[in-house]
Amino acid sequence: MFKTLQSEKKYQGKAFTVRQDQVRLPDGRTTQLDIVEHIGAVTILPVDENENIWFVRQYRHATGEALLELPAGTLEVGEPPIQCAQRELQEEIGMIAQNLTLLGEFFLAPGYSTEYMYVYLATSMTPSRLPGDDDEFLSVEKIHLPDVLAMAATGQIRDAKTLAALMLAASTMKE
Repeated sequence: MFKTLQSEKKYQGKAFTVRQDQVRLPDGRTTQLDIVEHIGAVTILPVDENENIWFVRQYRHATGEALLELPAGTLEVGEPPIQCAQRELQEEIGMIAQNLTLLGEFFLAPGYSTEYMYVYLATSMTPSRLPGDDDEFLSVEKIHLPDVLAMAATGQIRDAKTLAALMLAASTMKE
């Protein structure tokens, strides 16, 4: 059985906290684990009436490049995930969805992070824009569904949350 012996906050940032845990392992040894604490997030798979999926292309400093991703964002304290999904759609692609369906949930990187992600399918969208985050510079791209699946299969989409969302949606999407 794993047992936390000590836990110490090492860093408090805008988006996450890093804590260091001293943990007793099932065999009696101890180890130190660095854990990223994250409030949670949503990813949205927006599909329009022409079977286009709406993406954002956004520079990600950690990778040194712009990645093609589904709209997504971090929950605010006490914010229901479905409300966060609607807000992020308006901020990132300037649309509001009449229908939001939860496709699934998952831990993004459970080896070192508490981040839990909710994935929503957004349909019946109409224009409605909210101001985006000051530090986000992104462009919106609409890609036809069969092309999206081919791009995922050939490594042109490399964002994990986007790939996971597409996998969760596979049973509801037509080829």
